This record gives sequence, C-alpha cells and structure tokens, in this order.
Amino acid sequence: MNQYLKWDEQTITDFSDNTINRLYHDGYVFTRKEKGVMNQTRSVRIDLNKFKLSSENRRILRKTKDLVLSDKQLPTNNYHWSIGKMAKDFYTTKFGDGTFSANKVKELLTTEYNFNTLFSYSLGSETIGYAICYENNNILHYSYPFYDLLPKTYNLIPNLGMSMMLHTILYAQENNKKYMYLGSASRPTDVYKLQFAGLEWFDGKVWQTDIEELKNILKPTNINI
Repeated sequence: MNQYLKWDEQTITDFSDNTINRLYHDGYVFTRKEKGVMNQTRSVRIDLNKFKLSSENRRILRKTKDLVLSDKQLPTNNYHWSIGKMAKDFYTTKFGDGTFSANKVKELLTTEYNFNTLFSYSLGSETIGYAICYENNNILHYSYPFYDLLPKTYNLIPNLGMSMMLHTILYAQENNKKYMYLGSASRPTDVYKLQFAGLEWFDGKVWQTDIEELKNILKPTNINI
C-alpha cells in the first residue's frame, strides 16, 4: 500500500472522545502502526446529515440485499485464525506481499489498540467479510475492510466491497453519527471513495467539498506526495 500521504504524525495518550474527534477534524486518522499513533493526511469523510443513497448505491444494495452487518466490540476474546488469514490473503492479493500480516490482524483485534469495533458481513450463516474500525458517539472511521476473494461455498458477489461500505454508512447514519471517515485520498485508486453525497476532504488546513478538484489531484499525472 505505497504512496500513502502523511503530513504529520502524533502519538496520543488521551483517548477521550473529545480529543479524538478534534484530531479527526484536523485531518488525523488512527493507524495500525502503534497504539495512539495518528497520521495527518488528505482525509475523506461523509457528512451523514447530507448523505443520501444515489441510484447506483441503491442498485448495489439491491444486488446484495441478503448481506447482513453485525458489530462486535474490540478487543475480543473470541478470535479465530481464519479472520487473520482472510485479511492477509485479501491485502496480499490487492496490494502485495507483506502489506498486512495475520499476526498484526490478531494484535488489532485482541489487544487494547486504536480500533474498537469489528464489523462482520454475513450471508446466511457464513461470514464473508470484515472491517476493523474506530467509532464513538460522533464519528465512525471505516478502515481495513477485507473479504474472501476465493469463496468456496458461493460465487463472489460483484461490488461486495462497495456494498460493505454502504451498509456501514447506513449503520453510522442510523446510529446518529455526524461523520463517517473513509481514510485517505492519496492514490489514483482512491477515487472510489468520492462517489457519496455529503463528501468532504481535508486539504491540509480546512475541509473542502469540491470533488472535481480532488479527482484532478488524484490523477496519476498529478500525484506528487
């Protein structure tokens, strides 16, 4: 996962909601580097008061109408090695060897770290994907999603990753969050994050709403981070 944009880094010891909300508002996001480490980046978020499903969003949800989201508080004592394997296989396939180890996934899920919610996405009795996230009463940071790319008992669902994200956006909206953070817009491949109503992006100083400007920044010829 190269080309990640980082303007600044802080390590916090105050994990109060007010401190975390303020830092997220200032463009910082939690990382998996170490407990308390936050990077300032070109953060992307959705103002959930302005979010409405587009026709394309609805089409994806119709095609994945049987997908069920559930949440579990972290850390958990009920960790299974298959979760780490699914994550490792997903990130290796998408981004290359060494991107995300099974041991790191286990650490994130079983120790007091920066992320406090594990979302799981199921079809019937089978869990087919997860997202390791941070949430409080005000915000939800959707981070580290992964799913089974080579399912044995069903056909891989088109747009599964987007459906997982949409289900989580609706969860955040239904649970009265103000913002849902989607991580950084650092690479040309991050343009998929820009399709949502109510989207804002942090330019290093303030939050912007001009999505065409951000799309232009993310063009391969313009990336210089």
